[in-house]
Amino acid sequence: MQVGKAYAPYLRNFLKKLIVEVESIHGEVLDEIYELYADIITSLKDDQFVEKSMRVHKTITFLFPDGCIDLPSCPKSRKLMVPLQCSLNMLEGDTGCSIWPSSLLLSEFILSFPEIFSNKSCFEVGSGVGLVGICLAHVKASKVTLTDGDHLTLANMRSNLELNQLSTDTSLLESYEDPNVVQCVHLPWESASESGLSAFVPEIILGADILYDRSCFPDLVRILAILLNRRKSDSSSRKESTKGFTLDTKCNTNDLNDLTAVTSKGPVAYIATVIRNIDTFNYFLSLVEQANLSITDLTEAKMPFNLLPYMQSYDRSNMRLFTVSSKA
Repeated sequence: MQVGKAYAPYLRNFLKKLIVEVESIHGEVLDEIYELYADIITSLKDDQFVEKSMRVHKTITFLFPDGCIDLPSCPKSRKLMVPLQCSLNMLEGDTGCSIWPSSLLLSEFILSFPEIFSNKSCFEVGSGVGLVGICLAHVKASKVTLTDGDHLTLANMRSNLELNQLSTDTSLLESYEDPNVVQCVHLPWESASESGLSAFVPEIILGADILYDRSCFPDLVRILAILLNRRKSDSSSRKESTKGFTLDTKCNTNDLNDLTAVTSKGPVAYIATVIRNIDTFNYFLSLVEQANLSITDLTEAKMPFNLLPYMQSYDRSNMRLFTVSSKA
């Protein structure tokens, strides 16, 4: 009997339940059922081995311009190398284990302006390979929480964190603030509830290339609204660097000290995205408005330094960087 790969997991679960039910009443299971179940288990294990073997290792190198040596995020060598295990081919459907272009932009932004994220509690939705989280840990965010709705993606993410000498934790009860410990959380957007998100009180929410599937937008905006409307009981205000400015590519650190922090009533989200379809993006904007959130385009005012002078297929010209915050 030939079983399509897409249906194999469902048939495996059905046969397992059937066998358990028949055996529980001391019935006799046909040998053909056992054989089919064994064949499916074997084929799925083979597929998982092939899937794992299709992972490749890539190294993302951030090269800091001359004059940035005093920037807290700049290593002495002016080169930050981030090894990552990722999918061989995004077209295989393994999107969560691929390096998406906007995650490079958001990572550049974090490394270019570390004072925005340093000593802040940060929470990323749709974390993928974990590149953004690794950069947050590098600039010493006080707490880094990475989330994804796919278990295979989370497993790959943890491997990447370990490749970068970071520890991982899956407990929601820990209140540690250690930049070397990154919290990894399974968070399917469609089932996330306000009570389930109550364990998180981030000051900064981040997302990269999460605006491509419009069917997910209502759940995504709902999660953003819950997190952005949350307040810490011991704090009535936040300070975030949001004033627009222009920086020379040589990175004069005095310019960074001139950043004007404005008082914010709550957390802020930084979202980097490629606008592939204007109608899809406008739908996201309409949901943001309905949720009583405000969105601001920072692309021209706060483009990061050119920390990736060359990378194939990486073109920042079609990317946008936004902040989203609560109007309340």
